[in-house]
Formats: sequence, structure tokens, C-alpha cells
Amino acid sequence: MKSSIEGTTPESEEVAVKRRRLGVPHIYIILFTFIALAAVATYLVPGGTYDRVEGPDGRTTIDPDSFRYIGSQPTTLVDFMLAIPRGMVSAAEVVIFTLMIGGLFGVLKATGLVEHAVEALTKRFSKRGPVLIAVLMSVFSVVATLIGTQELALVYVPVILPLIIALKYDSIVAAAVALCATTAGFASGILNPINTGLGQKLAGVPLWSGFGLRAVVFVLTVGIAIAFVIRYARKVNRDQTASLMHGSPAEMEKRLDYTRDSQAGPAQRMSVRQRIAAFVALAFFGVLVFGVLKLGWFMMEMAGLFIVVGAIVGVVSGLRGSVLAEAFNDGFRAVLVGALIAGIARGVAVVLEEGQILDTIVHSLGQAVGGLPAALAAVGMFIGQMLLNFVIPSGSGQALVTMPIMAPLADLLDVTRQTAVLAYQLGDGFGNILFPTSGYFMATLAIAGVPWQKWVKFFFPLFLIWVAIAIVILVFAQITGWS
Repeated sequence: MKSSIEGTTPESEEVAVKRRRLGVPHIYIILFTFIALAAVATYLVPGGTYDRVEGPDGRTTIDPDSFRYIGSQPTTLVDFMLAIPRGMVSAAEVVIFTLMIGGLFGVLKATGLVEHAVEALTKRFSKRGPVLIAVLMSVFSVVATLIGTQELALVYVPVILPLIIALKYDSIVAAAVALCATTAGFASGILNPINTGLGQKLAGVPLWSGFGLRAVVFVLTVGIAIAFVIRYARKVNRDQTASLMHGSPAEMEKRLDYTRDSQAGPAQRMSVRQRIAAFVALAFFGVLVFGVLKLGWFMMEMAGLFIVVGAIVGVVSGLRGSVLAEAFNDGFRAVLVGALIAGIARGVAVVLEEGQILDTIVHSLGQAVGGLPAALAAVGMFIGQMLLNFVIPSGSGQALVTMPIMAPLADLLDVTRQTAVLAYQLGDGFGNILFPTSGYFMATLAIAGVPWQKWVKFFFPLFLIWVAIAIVILVFAQITGWS
């Protein structure tokens, strides 16, 4: 059986020729273009800076009254040459996390556990695929809205991809189940410490207040996302040519592989060693959940755990040392493109930061929002936060940079600080799975084998619906003085 993350292998010459004929650039070219534009911007935008001060929980934030223009530091040829390597270093956690996930699932594939799981679940849900999608998205969104770890989409996709393909859907459905669910949960942030908690601390708003309206946002965004994904999935299930991935050799290979495994006749019984290995894998998943919820684990801790899990599960299942090592290698190779994309995407922010224009951009957007009529101020904050998400894709990073500015600005514009926090949450959250500068998002797409351009074509209608919901909610919050 092939790896569940094999969609990241290089495209065939035929597809490459078609892409050139259609004028669709490779994602490397798209990201390189953004880096080049950022470099040009350092010659056009004046340098500026805020003073950094200690914020909540010892985090470094900005003094909103300290902005001043400084001498510009335009990107030199050497700086431009180093943008991608420095981006790789800056995004090291995402890169390593992606590689370790690949290694783990390479081992799980080699043990045969993935094949057995796909076969069993495909038979159980063969007529209830939409129910499975709804359940998975509900669970993923609840986890995200409680603990705020969108990056878990990187874990979810390789787990569910073989099953989704075997049920006669496509790789976009697998990516959407993980990405849309985690994003809707993260953005609404009912008890999310990464955006809601930090944003409220920075804004001086009582922690976890405003629960009711955020719950409404959660229900609306998650419910619409589930309906949207199921609608597309049913269309693909009825007619394979309706898939946006139709014609992709990698997609066809995955479809043939997983469908053949799920229809191979009477199921072969798992060996005793495989059963023990499956139990060990599930036990370690419990350790992962405990570590994230109780110990504050993030990417590096989870990456280390994946190495240990892969090694122990491989040994327990009976893999010889050389086979186990090659299984890790196979997994690393399968997600290498995703890891590289995450690092390249970070190069845009590196250029803006080193060019000393990132603070100027933040300051300018704050001034633009301040010039809006009061009735549109909250919506302007939302749009401004979404635009900033392109260059600051980290939720906590964006909060630390923008909320010290937006909170006092909200007072001047007669917008409650609670509404300003929600505008930040929604603006940051929705852009995380649209802009190619989001490292974990691009890595997730690469693991699923979904080109960014195909994802945008699928996701953009849902994105517009989410934006419309955000605007309505924020206008309501503005009118009612929600606090």
C-alpha cells in the first residue's frame, strides 16, 4: 500500500506541460514573487518601529504610543539571496514538525496498520460518508475552539486522507475536513487561549467574557463549513470528473491504491504484534492530547513524540531495524515539499522584518481604520487584521503586534474592546487557510497533495460566506455595544 501522504510527489511531465499551457505558476514561483515584492516594498515604504515592552505572561508586545519613523533598510542583493534560507530557519518548528509527521506515517504504513484501519472504516462508513465528515469536522472544530491549535490539521490530514479517498471523495475533501473545521473553531475561539485569551489580556477585557456571541459565531461558521464540504464531497462521489483534482496522476494513483485496498475481499486479520502496535499508537495519541492540554506542548514537543512513537510502534509490529529506518525515510521524502514550502513562505515576513517596514505597515493600517466612520470601524478592524494576516500569519504574533494599537483605537471610535478582539480573531483566523504565507497551512496542503491554486478555487466561496458572517456579527456587536 502506498503512503497516505504520497500526493506530495513531483507531478508528471504531462501535468507540468498542461500547467505551463494554462499559465498557472508553481507555488514556489508564487512565493518567490511575494518575496520579491516584499523586497521592492522596502525601497518604497519608509522604515518605522515601535518600542517593545513586556506584555501578558512575559510575552513581548509593543508600546502603541511609541511609533516613530527610522532610516530605511532596503533589501540588498545578499539579503534577498538569504531570505529563503533565513525563512527556513525562522520556520524551523513547522519544517521539523512536518517532517516528523511524515516519518511517523511512513512507519505506520510500513506496519500495515494504515491499510487495516482504512479497510475497516471504509466498510463501516461506505454508505454514511457525509455523517463521517460531519462528525470529524465537529470534533476537530471543538478541539480548536478550546485549545486553539490550528496546526493539528497537519496531524489530521494524513490520518483521514486514505479513508476519505477510499470512500470515493478526493484529497480536497480530506484537506477541507481538517483545515475548515480547525479554522472555524480557532477563529470563533470560545475558550481559545492563543487568540481569545491573549487578545483579551492585551485589550484589558475580562478573560473568556463574551462567550455567548462567540458561541453563535462558532455554530454558524462550523455549520456552514460542514454543509459546504459535504455538498462538494457528494458531488465528487457522484461524478469523479467533478473533482477539482480530476486528471492529477498523483490523485489517480491514490484513488486506485486505497480503493483497491478497501475492496480487496475478505479482510486479513491483524497479527498479534500488529494489534499490540495499534494499541501502543492509540496510547501515545492519548499522551499527545494530555501534553497539549495540560503540559503546554506545541510543535517541537509533538515532533519529538512522533519520533518515539514511530520507533516503538515499528519495533513492536516486528519491523527490522533497516526496514524501520527506510520507512522513516519514505515518510520524510513524502512530505519534503510541504516542509520546504513552509520555510519559503516565511521568507516574506523575514524580508519585511529585516527591512524595518513591518511596523510601518501595522501603523498605517491602524491610521486607516481610525479614519473610518464609527459605523464601519469594527468592519475596518476586521479587514485590517485580515490584511495583516498575510505578513503576520501567527495568531499570537498578530495579537501582540496589533491589539495594543486596536484596543485604545476602539475607545476613540466608540467600539467596545470586546468587539475589537473579535475583529482580530476573525480577521486572523479566516486568512490562515487562504494566504500562501501561512506555513502550517501550505504544509498541510502539501501533505494532502492539493495545489494551493486548486484549494483557493474550492475554498474561496466559503471564505466569502465567512467574511459576510463576520461583517454581520461585527455590525451587530457595534450597534448593541457588545462587551
